[in-house]
Amino acid sequence: MTETILPDTPTTDLARPVSTRSIDGLQAAMAEHDYVCDRALATVIFLGLELGRPILFEGEAGVGKTEVAKVLTEVLGTRLIRLQCYEGLDVTTAVYEWNYPRQMLEIRLREARGEAHTTAHDIFGPEFLIRRPLLQALESTDGTPPVLLIDEIDRADEEFEAFLLEILSDFQVTVPEIGTIRAAQPPRVILTSNRTREVHDALKRRCLYHWIDYPTAEKELAIVQARLPGMDARLGRSVVGFVQRLRETDLTKLPGVAETLDWASALVALGAPSLSPEVIDPTLGVLLKYQEDVRQIRGARAAALLAEVQASGAA
Repeated sequence: MTETILPDTPTTDLARPVSTRSIDGLQAAMAEHDYVCDRALATVIFLGLELGRPILFEGEAGVGKTEVAKVLTEVLGTRLIRLQCYEGLDVTTAVYEWNYPRQMLEIRLREARGEAHTTAHDIFGPEFLIRRPLLQALESTDGTPPVLLIDEIDRADEEFEAFLLEILSDFQVTVPEIGTIRAAQPPRVILTSNRTREVHDALKRRCLYHWIDYPTAEKELAIVQARLPGMDARLGRSVVGFVQRLRETDLTKLPGVAETLDWASALVALGAPSLSPEVIDPTLGVLLKYQEDVRQIRGARAAALLAEVQASGAA
């Protein structure tokens, strides 16, 4: 078994934009890409970049975990490699598999050339590998490390989680027929979890950790204004105020920031001048994703929540 180390490329620090070399600079750079990033979040991202450590973001669905990776990719001026996790995810989908049709073709070509003996070494080489997201991230030699997003790790099986330990510890992967492939320039790794199950402690120990919660009203309004700059300010405040009160109710699934933005975009598309029961009821399906929740809020309950928003001066 051999070890393959990819050719050296410029060091990570030299490849990083100047704006990411301080917490304030990183926060401002994220804001330039319309991501409202508080100081705690900016600090953990900065430390992840400085220390070369993976970051695990946990939180409810729709609070902006995946978006962190997308925006950080833009800030760093690199590419995003995304692995979407699901139950049954295995090595052949996440890391590599052998290109069997090409291997068979190689065998036939060798036979046609009169080469009677074809060994495993002849057909199990790097040129016959189909590289999946994890191996792509390790083999990247673009000069700037890519951002590797391992999205919704809690949906994968614990066996796959255990397989990740080698990659996150040493940024290497072992291919039995070839040997160990180690990244000369480790990717920036972000993992996300909706906490549908607990991620194992062994994986958490290899990561920096940050919980992304539902935003405050002030932060959520800033997000809406950043993403929808043309939206009427009064309507934006009403939308945020209504969503904030929805999160205080007993729903099957509370709306995240993603749903707030979708709803705000829908209201703008409808040309709604203001928030009213007549506007809320037919658009609740943009905001809420369970019929039980829609049924609970539609009608008198929606009117009551809107009245609370108006009484508070948020509308």
